[in-house]
Amino acid sequence: MALDPESQQLLDLMAAANRPAWHTLSPEAAREQYLALRPNAQGPRPDGVMVADRSIPGPAGKLPLRLYRPEQAASDTHLPALVYAHGGGWVFGNLDSHDVLCAQLALDAGITVVAVDYRLAPEARFPGAFDDVAAALKWVAGNGAALGIDVSRLAIGGDSAGGNLAAAVSIWARDNGGPKLRMQLLAYPVTDAAARSESYRLFHQGYGLDAPAMEWFFDHYTPDKAARADWRVSPLRAPSLAGLPPALVITSGYDPLRDEGRAYAWRLQKDGTVADLVEFGGMLHGFLSSPMLLHGARRGAAICAGALREALVLRGQA
Repeated sequence: MALDPESQQLLDLMAAANRPAWHTLSPEAAREQYLALRPNAQGPRPDGVMVADRSIPGPAGKLPLRLYRPEQAASDTHLPALVYAHGGGWVFGNLDSHDVLCAQLALDAGITVVAVDYRLAPEARFPGAFDDVAAALKWVAGNGAALGIDVSRLAIGGDSAGGNLAAAVSIWARDNGGPKLRMQLLAYPVTDAAARSESYRLFHQGYGLDAPAMEWFFDHYTPDKAARADWRVSPLRAPSLAGLPPALVITSGYDPLRDEGRAYAWRLQKDGTVADLVEFGGMLHGFLSSPMLLHGARRGAAICAGALREALVLRGQA
């Protein structure tokens, strides 16, 4: 599969900028560099979405959330909701870094999106981020009705490290009396932190996210290497993936994480959970959150929104 020309152009721009690699920086400096690039990559928030920030009680204090709701939805309508965890290797990312993607999903799917500003590593190592996303899902299920959310129609999702958290929290919800989820949206997720697939070798360096950066992320989030086999870090290693909500797994063709995303979709199907795997063969890791740079981001977001609308809105009307 050929690399998408816009992806190649993005790689050329990155090479010309000659910025320091993430794994050579401190977490604080890497966060600053990452967030400085986000406005030009994601562009302005789309019109037609109401946005509200709030905090809820979390495992370690206040846990910030951001709620997105289509303006055209009547104020007395209870909408389905997606609880969303942003990417960033568990080390960076926040409510602003994926603001446009969350707003677009809310607008196009006709749902509420609840973005979670979970704690970051290394200040909060595993299981801090996992605990925060689980707490947010539990809170939405228990309190969402007061916010105009139909708590019988919930989904969970995320990209990259956020996809990892969404997959793991889906397993947690199944096994711990959590809310019954209608769908899990997993975009280029980390699913096996204990092994390195063939795509790590193929795309070791030179394609945006690279293997050294992934090792840097793992070392910050799970410095105890034995913990990386825990299903909360490596959901592919869970004893069973049966009985989970239907999944849409998005992968990128030029991504170190490509093979473990594929493997997760196949394992879901093998264990009896419905899973669709959609691979954007010419795309790089993280493409969904860069619609100003990549047309593939817009196509990908439209596919995600369509799947959410089908699972949460249209099926809820049946």
